[in-house]
Amino acid sequence: MSVPRIESYHFGKIVIDGNSYSSDVIIYPDRIVDQWWRRKGHMLQPSDLGDVLGHPPEVLVIGQGSVSRMEVPVQTQTALQQEGIEVIVQSTTRACKTYNRLCGKRKVVAALHLTC
Repeated sequence: MSVPRIESYHFGKIVIDGNSYSSDVIIYPDRIVDQWWRRKGHMLQPSDLGDVLGHPPEVLVIGQGSVSRMEVPVQTQTALQQEGIEVIVQSTTRACKTYNRLCGKRKVVAALHLTC
């Protein structure tokens, strides 16, 4: 089974392995979870990443949206790092490129906010 690859991203839409998604996604090495939402909307909390923490990747790439409106508090980043996860926080455009560059080389998961 090959690792999912991002083909394109534009505000509100991402194409992964030929499938189009218009809601926030988490890309795992073996599956894609769409309709991902956070309890506090534009604020990422550790509880929003239950499956990620249950099977920690080496790297978690977080896409904050096209203009980086989704906040990733220091407490959230610290909680992930304490689980041994390297955290990369970027705009979703940059995060998609980072994810594609790392996948296949390291165990990476991407949590991507697709809009603002």
